[in-house]
Amino acid sequence: MDVKVAAKCPVMHGGVTSLAGVASWWPNALNFDILHQHDSKTNPLGKDFNYREELKKLDVAALKKDLHALMTDSQEWWPADWGSYAGLMIRMAWHAAGSYRLADGRGGGGTGNQRFAPLNSWPDNVSLDKARRLLWPVKKKYGNKVSWADLIILAGNIAYESAGLKTFGFGFGREDIWHPEKDVYWGAEKDWLGRGRYESDDDAKSLEHPLAAVQMGLIYVNPEGVGGRPDPQRTAYEVRETFARMAMDDEETAALTAGGHTIGKCHGNGDAKLLGPDCEGANVENQGFGWLNPNGKGCGRDTVTSGIEGAWTSHPTTWDMGWFEMLFGHEWELKKSPAGAWQWQPVAIEEKDMPADVEDPSIRRMPIMTDADMAMKVDPVYNAICQKFMADPAYFADTFARAWFKLTHRDMGPKVRYFGPDVPQEDLIWQDPVPVGPSDYDVKAVKAKIAASGLSVGELVATAWDSARTYRGSDMRGGANGARIRLAPQKDWAGNEPKRLAKVLKILEPIAAESGASVADVIVLAGNVGIEKAAKAAGFDVTLPFAPGRGDATDEMTDAASFDALEPLADGYRNWLKQDYAVSPEELMLDRTQLMGLTAPEMVVLAGGLRVLGANHGGTRHGVFTHREGALTNDFFVNLTDMHNAWKPRDDGLYEVRDRKTGKVRWTATRMDLVFGANSILRAYAELYAQDDAQEKFLRDFIAAWTKVMNADRFDLK
Repeated sequence: MDVKVAAKCPVMHGGVTSLAGVASWWPNALNFDILHQHDSKTNPLGKDFNYREELKKLDVAALKKDLHALMTDSQEWWPADWGSYAGLMIRMAWHAAGSYRLADGRGGGGTGNQRFAPLNSWPDNVSLDKARRLLWPVKKKYGNKVSWADLIILAGNIAYESAGLKTFGFGFGREDIWHPEKDVYWGAEKDWLGRGRYESDDDAKSLEHPLAAVQMGLIYVNPEGVGGRPDPQRTAYEVRETFARMAMDDEETAALTAGGHTIGKCHGNGDAKLLGPDCEGANVENQGFGWLNPNGKGCGRDTVTSGIEGAWTSHPTTWDMGWFEMLFGHEWELKKSPAGAWQWQPVAIEEKDMPADVEDPSIRRMPIMTDADMAMKVDPVYNAICQKFMADPAYFADTFARAWFKLTHRDMGPKVRYFGPDVPQEDLIWQDPVPVGPSDYDVKAVKAKIAASGLSVGELVATAWDSARTYRGSDMRGGANGARIRLAPQKDWAGNEPKRLAKVLKILEPIAAESGASVADVIVLAGNVGIEKAAKAAGFDVTLPFAPGRGDATDEMTDAASFDALEPLADGYRNWLKQDYAVSPEELMLDRTQLMGLTAPEMVVLAGGLRVLGANHGGTRHGVFTHREGALTNDFFVNLTDMHNAWKPRDDGLYEVRDRKTGKVRWTATRMDLVFGANSILRAYAELYAQDDAQEKFLRDFIAAWTKVMNADRFDLK
């Protein structure tokens, strides 16, 4: 008799391929994935691919011509409203760029992250999968000469041009990522549209840091009102706070609201509950499409996206003043859309002023406003700005074009990163402009003056570190270039030790003036001199790499208010916390490390080196596990892993390092010191650097990581 045995699956499921089980066992374990989320192994283009070189081959005029043609090339599988994809493409670009937040620089359209979860499946991004698929033939044609990130934003620009707006310009240069940014914090809510991020629903400013959107899965605010309850004035408060967290002022916010809603429409002509699963949850036969709609044709006039249904203006494919005419020319009342969403409709309107049906121009449809639109009329500040725009349409068009440019380029960093024929010549303050610095001075002479200045190794190193550590790879802001550490607000930040900083700058600035070097260069050189002194004290003669050419920014070049977001509230590298926070010091250190673009090994070697150099904030001795402070040794790791020591907590949150035999206190430590021995991953690196044969490797690795930090914002070198 034949016995049939069920075939066994050759792949082990669960623990081997997933970290879910491990995470559930130790939920407080540090997640180092954030330091490696753009590992080169995920990039199929290879280490030799240079996007900037590919851009030089791009026929920009031909690409723009193809995009203009795309706007009116209506496809049967997803027909264009009124024969134009302008509204859809604008929304795609807007929602890509609009995820940017000033607090940590994360989000934005600079990486093409809208292609991946969770953003591709956010409730606010329903139907944008269709927009990206409409763009695919263009991407296919131009290949690697244009990234998805650039193409998505450019499509929005061309959409506005096709509608009649004179845009402010465009810069290429956004490089694609190739897998989801899983470790970006978008909120703690477990459900789409959850709203657990406020201390008080009545206080818009109580929105959790660093978030900007009001609910999970939204880009900005809820178009139906606060928590889905219409109240234009309350919505105005949330709009103001949300856009401020994107570095937009009231005028830019009003312009973006009006201009963004001048083109296109909302879609809610059907039962939203019948929509299929989102992109990530859809079946394989859907081929990446989400939210399949069984209502009627499922597209065209039967489209369901936001749930609100209708256009804002009489002519939704034309750039004009129609939004203002509609909003301020009528009284409005609350109604429900066919999908059940709250929306505002005119109390009375002539048929000729209604927008046409998206499929049949002989049919007129009722226009709408969202609660955010009504906020522009109800809020006195926004109302006054709108009155100014209505009195001067040319001023409105220019203000919107500039605000749109800022929205779509904010996360690209300095203008030196922009590429292409349409890059505006004008320097904008939000681009953090820095003049090109001198490079023809005598570097050796400058270093000699610094070495003879009387400043300690700790003072030299800490000042250079503080100047450079503000760099954020998320939006390419901060860094040592510009020497903004000597300007407001940075010179007064507690983390920069204002008194110590003023003392050091008083010595370094005259050296810069006498030598013809920039202060920015001299600050970095000062750190290098300190490290070279410390290496010599450890028995090694080294010369750190240095590239002159940094410039010095001025107060007039500095958007001081937006720089407040770059203030360090903790620095594990200098063993400092401004205050106790809900998250652990080591988590804060991981976050800072990721923003600086460092890896876990680089974090370990830098922290250990800065401890023995005496670079702790305020000169504290916590974690200075050496009797040779000022010498660049591997002593921190040697003594951290020495089993002759015992580690004891104190009542004040610190720890004592005691000799096991005598009980004598040898050193004190913080959590940010002990984590390098307590965490299994960090301990593996610490043990490597503690080995008897590791001193030279430690020195070499420290110098490489230090130089990486000092040059992080030197885009002219990349």
